[in-house]
Amino acid sequence: MTARIVVLDPMAPARADRLRALLPPGFALTHATERGDAHLKRIVADADFAISGQVAVSGDVLRAATRLKLLHKWGVGVDNFDLDAARALGIAVARTTGSNAVPVAEFAIGLMLATLRHMAHGHAGLHQGRWRAPTPRDPFTLSGKTVGIVGFGAIGRTVARLLAGFRCEILYAKPTKLPPAEEAALGVRHAALDDLLARADVVSLHCPLTPATAGMIDAAALARMKRSAILVNVARGGVVVEADLVRALRDGTILAAASDVFDTEPLPADSELLGLENMTVTPHLAAMAADNFEPTVRRMFDNIARAARGEALPPGDIVVP
Repeated sequence: MTARIVVLDPMAPARADRLRALLPPGFALTHATERGDAHLKRIVADADFAISGQVAVSGDVLRAATRLKLLHKWGVGVDNFDLDAARALGIAVARTTGSNAVPVAEFAIGLMLATLRHMAHGHAGLHQGRWRAPTPRDPFTLSGKTVGIVGFGAIGRTVARLLAGFRCEILYAKPTKLPPAEEAALGVRHAALDDLLARADVVSLHCPLTPATAGMIDAAALARMKRSAILVNVARGGVVVEADLVRALRDGTILAAASDVFDTEPLPADSELLGLENMTVTPHLAAMAADNFEPTVRRMFDNIARAARGEALPPGDIVVP
C-alpha cells in the first residue's frame, strides 16, 4: 500500500513537485492549499504522516487525524504543535535537530551586520532616489564586540563558530554550563542571563519557546542592556515582549533591534514594529536556503520511512516517542 504524507503548510505546486522528487518508494504526498483548521482537518483525516513547518497544529487538527502515525516538524522548533494532544492520541512527533543550524546562524550574523551598518536604510534610500541619505544613528562594526548568545544549542554554537573571524568576545547563557574543554574549543564563556545582558554589545536569541522562555526579554531585561546594544531575534517571537521592545526602541533604552520572528505571523500590517527606524524586520526567512532544502527533506523523509517500517528514529530527532 502507498502511505500518504500531507504537508500542512500551503505551498506552490513547483515546491510540492520538488518534494515529490525526493520521496522514498511507497509514499505519496499532498499539501495544504489554504490556511485554517477547517481545511487542515479535512486533509489530515486519512493521512498516515503529516509535516508542518510554520503552520500551527492544534489538538483539534490532530484529533481529526484517524490514521496519523507521525507528525514531523520541517525544521526544529515545535512550539507550533500541541504536544500534549499528540501524546494523548499516541501520535509520535519528530524533527530534524540541527538541520537548519548553518542557515539560521548565517542569517543571525547577517541581521547583526545589517543593523549595525544600516544596510536596509541604505537600500531603501537608493530605491527612493536618495544617495547616501543620512543614517538615523552612527554605524558600528561587529568586529571586536561582545556578543551574548542566549540559548546554546546547534544554532547558537554555529553562531559562535562563525563569529570567530570577527574576534568577538562571546558569552553564552544556558541552564547548564559546557565542560571547560568545549568552551575553550568554541572560544566562549558561560554567563548568567542578567550578566550577559549587561555586558553584551549584541544580544542574539537562539533559545526555544517554552514556558520558561516565553516573555523572557521584557522591559526589565531590556533595561539591563547597554543603551548602545542591539538585540537580534531569530528564535521565536514569543521570547520577546513586543510592546516592551517597541517602547525600548522609542525611548532609547537600547540602540536598535532586528527580528525574523514575531508573536503573530504573518506580521500584521499595522504592527508598531514596522514604524520604527531602528528596527530591522524580515518575514521568518532565516531557515530558508536552497542548498539546505534537499539534505533536510531527505533526512525528514528518512525519519518517516523509518516510522513506516516500525524502526526507531534517531534519538535526537524524537520529540514525542
